[in-house]
Amino acid sequence: MRNVCADFECELVEFNGEHDHVHLLVGFPPKVALSTLVNSLKGVSARYLRKEYDSHVREYLWGGHFWSRSYYAGSTGGANLTTVRTYIQGQDRPTR
Repeated sequence: MRNVCADFECELVEFNGEHDHVHLLVGFPPKVALSTLVNSLKGVSARYLRKEYDSHVREYLWGGHFWSRSYYAGSTGGANLTTVRTYIQGQDRPTR
């Protein structure tokens, strides 16, 4: 995730998740199209996970796909980044 963000001149500030989704706090410049960044993050991570852990992740695929097509993006606006970072860190890490 960090390498993909760097390729887009973005900063992966925080990363965590639960058994069925992940949370990323990413700082990115206005020139980056969010949909392009998300598609790249999903594509690269899916290829990596399938390559490294294929037998394990195979049972969790959605119709043959590692990620669903949807995503949620929200702006932190004026929120304190420490507050957002703490929220993400408080999520359960995937255990499977």
